[in-house]
Amino acid sequence: MSKKKNLVVAQSGGPSPVINNTLRGLIEAARNYDNIGTVYGAFHGIEGVLKEELLDLSGQCRDEISLLRYTPAAGSIGTCRYKLKANQNEDFDRVLEVFKAHDVGYFCYIGGNDSMDTANKVAQLAQQRGLDLIGIGGPKTIDNDVGDSEFKLIDHTPGYGSTAKYWMHAVQNANEENEGSCPADPVLVMQAMGRKIGFIPAAARLADPNREMPLQIYLAESPCSLEQLADNVNDQLVKDGRCIVVISEGFNVGSLGERKDSFGHTQFSSSETTVAQLVVNYLNKIGLKAKGSARGNVPGTDQRHSMAYASTVDLDEAYRAGENCAVIAAKGESGYMSTILRNPGAVYSVTYDKVPLTEVANSERTFPKKWITAAGNDVTDDFLRYAKPLVGEGMVSLPIVDGRQRMTRLKKTFAAQKLPKYVPQADRAK
Repeated sequence: MSKKKNLVVAQSGGPSPVINNTLRGLIEAARNYDNIGTVYGAFHGIEGVLKEELLDLSGQCRDEISLLRYTPAAGSIGTCRYKLKANQNEDFDRVLEVFKAHDVGYFCYIGGNDSMDTANKVAQLAQQRGLDLIGIGGPKTIDNDVGDSEFKLIDHTPGYGSTAKYWMHAVQNANEENEGSCPADPVLVMQAMGRKIGFIPAAARLADPNREMPLQIYLAESPCSLEQLADNVNDQLVKDGRCIVVISEGFNVGSLGERKDSFGHTQFSSSETTVAQLVVNYLNKIGLKAKGSARGNVPGTDQRHSMAYASTVDLDEAYRAGENCAVIAAKGESGYMSTILRNPGAVYSVTYDKVPLTEVANSERTFPKKWITAAGNDVTDDFLRYAKPLVGEGMVSLPIVDGRQRMTRLKKTFAAQKLPKYVPQADRAK
């Protein structure tokens, strides 16, 4: 692709503390390539493409772009949970029409497995229709479930290290309260995100690598029943007089009155009740082997937007992954995701590379069974060796103005719309 073409970048799915730094890396690196023209941000993901809402990112103040490093979640260009399904031919046609109307030659989708699949399908369809379009993906998910279980496609996804750091500090702080208030509240149940995979609750062990706390961890994959969990808690109470339980939102306790998003993913924070509350109720019903009651703590989306707990390692890697997206695009290498691979050796370091989108979209990472202890209520030291480098050593230093955090505020400068208004297919019946 010799002629200068514009680039559209979009974000999809649940945001992360560092997703905007991947965006920043892409924007800033794209300035270095003569064959990449204006960088547009699709406002609220692929829905922004369908609605022809393309935010001019190249024309923004460079200081505001720099501040994306310290701006969490997806407030800059937005995200969505709209999925382009195989039978939505009009949506696919519309995407290509918008790209053609705005001379777009590059499309980067930052997200998880579903986003990688969308980026690949759009690029392949464009090639079939004779539109010269490079489709690439930028990795993102706090769950760390993108890629394969052998960590060959990607070692870890940007976003996970920061959420792991959040939980490391959350458990440290909770332990101080639990130790002080245990005569009245001997059991604290804390619920962590993670629908099907346990990397987030597993990070609780980072708070206590020497295993000095009365801490029990239950992943969605933990081979443990609710009855066994209660027995484990009471055994801990007999031994220590108190117990902290960190449990995945996906731990099987029966029906929660779950709601699904448009991807078909369970939205536990929208359910009628929570895993933590059911566990608390159960423990209090059967009785504790200590005076007092079990209590619950259910953090919500703060797990993925608490910028003060962002990992500096995660921030740096998210940026480099975004830079690499621009490199892949400028080289004309369609059908790839920017990836992070861990180098062998005792000292932590990574390499930035690319992997085929088809392999990422069709893979599903699982939490290694060998990293779950036999009792099903803890993780092994091998997991700690994997996760510890990702949270970094220090705390991020945030820009503060008048006591408040200074975040990116982009000008809402959109490309002039050239096509008729369009309602996405899945929204027409609403």
